[in-house]
Amino acid sequence: MFYVYLLKSLRDGRYYIGQTQDVVHRLKCHNSGLVLSTRSRRPFVLVGVEKFWTRNDARWFEYSLKEHGDKKKRFIKKMQEKVASGS
Repeated sequence: MFYVYLLKSLRDGRYYIGQTQDVVHRLKCHNSGLVLSTRSRRPFVLVGVEKFWTRNDARWFEYSLKEHGDKKKRFIKKMQEKVASGS
């Protein structure tokens, strides 16, 4: 399985979207400063994930979220609602 994940920075409140096969390991990388693009914004908390069968599908979804602001906003809202409902 592959995942598109949503992180929230506890430093500035902004979100980060990425894709990986191991969400726990990737979160540790972000929080330990190994990811240059997020190093200055740590620590992060995991807000949510979407599952995909192939890396290609996960990459396409991640790309489409980053390229289309409205789609990104809907994804963030969906993940926040899942957290609020306990799903």
